[in-house]
Amino acid sequence: MSYDPIERTPSAYDFPLLIKQLLVPALARVSPNEIVYAERVRYGYPELNRRIAQLANVLVGAGAAPGKTVAVMDWDSHRYFESYFAIPSLGCVMQTVNVRLSPEQILYTLNHARAEIILVNTDFLPVLESIFDKLETARRFILIDEAGEAPRSRIPFAGEYEQLMAQAPRAYEFPDFDENTRATIFYTSGTTGLPKGVYYSHRQMVLHALGVLATFGTAPTQGRVHSDDVYMPITPMFHAHAWGWPYAATLLGMKQVFPGRYTPELLLRLIVKEKVTFSHCVTTLLHMVLTHPDSAKVDWRGIKMLIGGGALPSGLAAMAMERGIDVFTGYGMSETGPLQILNQLTRDELQADPARQVGMRVRAGRPVLLCDVRTVDENMNFLPRDGKSVGEVVFRSPWVTQGYFKNPEASEQLWRGGWMHSNDLGFFNADGNLQICDRMKDVIKTGGEWVSSLELESLISKHPGVSEVAVIAMADAKWGERPVALVVPKPEQRASIDAESVRAHLRTFADSGAISKYAVPDKVIFVESLEKTSVGKLDKKVLRTKYQGG
Repeated sequence: MSYDPIERTPSAYDFPLLIKQLLVPALARVSPNEIVYAERVRYGYPELNRRIAQLANVLVGAGAAPGKTVAVMDWDSHRYFESYFAIPSLGCVMQTVNVRLSPEQILYTLNHARAEIILVNTDFLPVLESIFDKLETARRFILIDEAGEAPRSRIPFAGEYEQLMAQAPRAYEFPDFDENTRATIFYTSGTTGLPKGVYYSHRQMVLHALGVLATFGTAPTQGRVHSDDVYMPITPMFHAHAWGWPYAATLLGMKQVFPGRYTPELLLRLIVKEKVTFSHCVTTLLHMVLTHPDSAKVDWRGIKMLIGGGALPSGLAAMAMERGIDVFTGYGMSETGPLQILNQLTRDELQADPARQVGMRVRAGRPVLLCDVRTVDENMNFLPRDGKSVGEVVFRSPWVTQGYFKNPEASEQLWRGGWMHSNDLGFFNADGNLQICDRMKDVIKTGGEWVSSLELESLISKHPGVSEVAVIAMADAKWGERPVALVVPKPEQRASIDAESVRAHLRTFADSGAISKYAVPDKVIFVESLEKTSVGKLDKKVLRTKYQGG
């Protein structure tokens, strides 16, 4: 079959979807809003454009060229934000280094990505020095030193970030090139094996920004994000481009606040001082700020909080709603851009009482515009949206990664059958809402029946004495596996909560038919804290190993 392409006028400009184009709109050029870094730096959008040009000149002076990888090791800052634009707009690949990995894993990711230039904050200098002799491709280094006193180091730095910026020309003409050029790479923390490199093109990043804004901006009321919002990420900028929001917010010319190193005190001060209205994070960080003593001083009413990276427990959702937070969930993976599903309530759903709304706000939601999300059985047959047919969640959209960097076998496994696989189990309701049941590796099979660890965690979180909870599977001679609840009690409730009160709490849900009686754990273990991954998710692999056998 032959297709008829459009005619191209020789003088016409073929507008490529490049990251640099996100700075083009007049709204961003004339925006009166500011870029803010913690309590240190603030400047306007015209200065942002100048600084991106200066950084480009600094990088070219350090040897940056199309196709080369430039790695960034920094806290969430205006510098990181400038790198988001300058590095890929040169035709280079920006590697956002997960600084919470072990030094050995960081070394692996830098060598695997073939990073040639590294920007490093002095806080991470000890890590870089410990692996310096084993770096295979990195030859040029730029120091980020906020104290103004460069520490002694054996690493041959080309200079300090701000000093080099001050000497650099304030203009740079970024070239046009193929929009399918690789723009970014970052590495998943993973639960097994070595970290995997997830990469994205310019086209994918631009389309993700447009798809996110179209979905959030067209909401009738709840969860609507617009140009007058004040945005602050509480998701690390090394993780999935802070969920793509710095790019989307720039396209709208929004005020953006980058908090640097996360501490609850600083986050809460910035929310108040900068009048933050929209943020996003994983559940552990939301729990951290809401349970901090300074949280009581914050007027949370009207603040929109997008939760991802794992299921939102009902108890935490209720706590947020009681503070007046518009809390809602999104769903995706590092490999999906990340956003694929968004949970925005309809006008009718917003009329429900708070208790019913909690159940609505913890579901995954509906597909984002341009995202095709399905559930399939083991033979890749699509399952009906009937509220009960559970299968694996799979994706197709313009911004899902095409594979894992230099890992063809894992890439084919990720894309088997022509759909990207999540390894999550879920089902669609008739209204199009997706409900995630569990990770395929975390679901508990007891006596031949499946039990969702996520569902148990959500129900246990409603216990008034529970601060945090994780449910894991333990081997059982009779039933194969049994659920075990790991509970962090609220400090003020330590004397009044015990294992039987937690089981009694769950039995009320079993009696009502919400869960099966065999889902109630036989064992409840009280712990001081729960192990997390480098991006703040519950690390159930570590928890299973640690508590195996009680």
